[in-house]
Amino acid sequence: MRNSTVRAVNRLTRQWAAQNTDAERSTVTEREALAERDEAAERGTLADRTPAAEQGTVFTAAGVWPLLALLADGADGAAREELAQALGIPAGSAAEAARELLAALAGVRGLQCATGLWTREELPLEERWSAQLPPGTRGGLTGDADTDRKALDAWASDRTGGLIEHMPLPVTEDTLLVLASALALRLRWIQPFDECRDTTGQGPWAGRELPVLRRETTLLDRVSVARGPRGPVTVLEVVGSAGVDVHLVLGEPEAAPGAVLATGIDAVTRALPSTGASLLPEGEAGPGLTVRSVRAETPEPRLSIRTVAFEVRAEHDLLAHAALFGLRTASDTSRGHFPGISTRPLAVESARQSALARFHATGFEAAAVTAFAAVAGCAMPRLRYRTRRVDVRYDRPFGFLAVHRTSRLVLAAGWVREPDPVPSEDDY
Repeated sequence: MRNSTVRAVNRLTRQWAAQNTDAERSTVTEREALAERDEAAERGTLADRTPAAEQGTVFTAAGVWPLLALLADGADGAAREELAQALGIPAGSAAEAARELLAALAGVRGLQCATGLWTREELPLEERWSAQLPPGTRGGLTGDADTDRKALDAWASDRTGGLIEHMPLPVTEDTLLVLASALALRLRWIQPFDECRDTTGQGPWAGRELPVLRRETTLLDRVSVARGPRGPVTVLEVVGSAGVDVHLVLGEPEAAPGAVLATGIDAVTRALPSTGASLLPEGEAGPGLTVRSVRAETPEPRLSIRTVAFEVRAEHDLLAHAALFGLRTASDTSRGHFPGISTRPLAVESARQSALARFHATGFEAAAVTAFAAVAGCAMPRLRYRTRRVDVRYDRPFGFLAVHRTSRLVLAAGWVREPDPVPSEDDY
């Protein structure tokens, strides 16, 4: 994939992360989710949905950016200019960049990628625009909200292997067009973690039993420290088996989640230098990170990792950040903005993303469906050697980034506010 496109997508990821300076603002509590479901049921816009307890947030600009690019290709006026600004590339080259990005994503091992377009029969499409769409599902909308919703939900579930069960946006009898993307990532760790339950003595999780994941390695530089404008951030690289790695990012206790994620993104994309643990001074070398010299049985240095299992889900209304995504003018339904898509005036009625991420002992899963609708993470040995010992602990809220190793494209980002519940004794 083109470096310019990767930079553009990562730029949008960073901007999206920076806007979420309060992780609570990007999550939906169980009570709010129940109220939303009940309201949606009354409108007949969503299938029955059991809300999961929110434990943080997750989002993927890699699922949004190609759709914005396809919209930009068919837009005019202020809508076209705003979309181009959000994309970070000219609107005239957006469709080609979207096609190339989606084709490259489809070639990433462990990543399932799909696009879909559904239109009403009475909506004429411009041949030049439709011919530039990437390969994917082409379907029709019947105008019956229940029928269309079931078909779209089935597509979302199928394209993500059941990780996302519903299309994130409502479909009404006025919906003329739905443009969607689906991404599903499944990784296995090169070196799995050991699972246990333990407690921590500080921070918001203090005194609680946690689903702790532990492992050790001699590769000290799997963890590093980057210094951003809001302070140091500790970055741990967890290597996946399919060319994608997950980086856990931890800032100072008072640091805002958006600032921690932004520094983490700059570090993993190599826009900001970081220092590996082999070169860090002894002592408290970074958030959650301790470096010391110890007596050991063998001469090899050791990195001891402690983190937690987690699952996070999130629903994002992209129109709530319309300026970020270049959708301010495009969502003005008083007139049409996409003459390159159809001769019938069109405006963006809804733009949403459903996303999920799971981090466990043996691997990582992440998925997102993004959609736009248009209307008119023993014995004492002999200690003969002195060696370096590095301990990193993620036992308070932290961020995560799933990154394609070769291109440095950030595929998913998020924040862990709560770890998974502690399993029962029978699960160990």
